[in-house]
Amino acid sequence: MKIAWFCIPAHGHTNPTLGIVKALTAAGHQVYYFSFEMFREKIERAGAVFIGCDGYDFEMEDKENADRVGKDKAFATELLVSSTLALDEMTTEKVREIRPDLVVSDSVAFWGKLVAMKHGLPYVSSTTTFAFNRYSASYMKESPWDIAKMLFAMPKINKQIRRLQKKGYPVKGILDIVQNDNDTNTIVYTSKYYQPCSDTFSDRYHFIGPSIRPITEPHEKTAEKTVYISMGTVNQNREFYRNCIRALGQTDWQVIISMGTNTEHFEDVPENIEIHESVDQMAVLSISDAFITHCGMNSASEGLYFRVPLVLFPQTPEQGAVAKRTEELGAGVMLKSISEDDILASLRKVLYEPSYKANAGKVSDSFRACGGAKEAVAFLGEVARDR
Repeated sequence: MKIAWFCIPAHGHTNPTLGIVKALTAAGHQVYYFSFEMFREKIERAGAVFIGCDGYDFEMEDKENADRVGKDKAFATELLVSSTLALDEMTTEKVREIRPDLVVSDSVAFWGKLVAMKHGLPYVSSTTTFAFNRYSASYMKESPWDIAKMLFAMPKINKQIRRLQKKGYPVKGILDIVQNDNDTNTIVYTSKYYQPCSDTFSDRYHFIGPSIRPITEPHEKTAEKTVYISMGTVNQNREFYRNCIRALGQTDWQVIISMGTNTEHFEDVPENIEIHESVDQMAVLSISDAFITHCGMNSASEGLYFRVPLVLFPQTPEQGAVAKRTEELGAGVMLKSISEDDILASLRKVLYEPSYKANAGKVSDSFRACGGAKEAVAFLGEVARDR
């Protein structure tokens, strides 16, 4: 089986796929992975053939553009169309050369879905967030203003759709591109238990559980209670970190903070607090008793996999959905503010009220009962055979 796999230039969307890619290539299948130079090494290590999308006026890579995409749908559509058309000649040539049996594409790497549509190939969506339909979308509330802006933008969006149609993409409207329905073959990297409204999705949705990396650098536990704090690689909220250090420096807990390139801003740190640019997150979570997290899907899932209750501090609507579901299942508490008192109160709650650990354990059990990469490989084989 030959698979063309498309992903966006983001660690949180690439990393979960690599276990499946590794399992596919180990079973003798060929994976051609369309991605970006910064991910080449890990993609090739998983056994795939790397195909670079850099250098094609691919505007989705620009950080300023990425920030604007979430706020401006017409701009997002224009960017998507421009990026798809920038890659069009290369993807068309590669698809003719490779002759894949199916296309797997990240749920927001819409150009992959468009390639499948243009070349009449079976398509599987790789969804590294929760799966969203009209029921689960209530976890990511859109305001009436967002909907109004979308309506004002429609003439501009339709102009972009016509650009795609001229290049042979059989697209009727924006929903053809951005919306998956119950007929869309989909891999979701969570469990049915953790997925909101999971009973509203068809059996074409395979909930295979999170992709958990093996521990490579064990981390020593030095206190009865270990607290881990990580806000992902991009958060620069120094006031939050300062308040954590001041509040938790008064405790006898071991505190491990992973804060990216922020570390130089903090001196005279109390002895019980370790500050790192990055850590082996699996190793740290395996010894942790509580985790303050930005609620990125991967981080939250990794914490819960290790039965660690969460203090929830989401920064985006997607992360808000993860936080809401975790709180709903009783496996975490929402951080009310970044005050020292609220940070301490939230941590004491998840550390000393046993229900939080028990409920994190229920989510963990649901993850461990999933079919993982093995189920995904079998599912992809089935889709390719049905072609």
